[in-house]
Amino acid sequence: MIGYVTLGTNDLQRAAKFYDAIAAEMGVGRMMDFDTFIAWGAPGGAAGIGLTKPFDGKPATIGNGVMVALEAKDKAQVHRLHEIALAHGGTCEGPPGPRGDSGFYAAYFRDPDGNKLNAFIMG
Repeated sequence: MIGYVTLGTNDLQRAAKFYDAIAAEMGVGRMMDFDTFIAWGAPGGAAGIGLTKPFDGKPATIGNGVMVALEAKDKAQVHRLHEIALAHGGTCEGPPGPRGDSGFYAAYFRDPDGNKLNAFIMG
């Protein structure tokens, strides 16, 4: 159902380095690359992620309660994505591990602009 998600940034080039590293681990690259917008994913593939400077010219802000979930292929990739995020200016919002008893395994982190993401698998 979801084609892509777009997050705001106040420093597109700084944030692009973060998402280039995350996308590379997930096996995709940039699909679109403009002065104010970059998108990662694969045409015809799973939902992509975009990063933009706000159209209205106002500063980008994070959405309280908003989170983008990135589906990993296994627990090892959940760990790698969390490590990559922290190595590229992200901050930890919850280390990799099981959440509840349903087989959900996830790691939570924020990008350099404060947008919240997670990497997860459903067990």
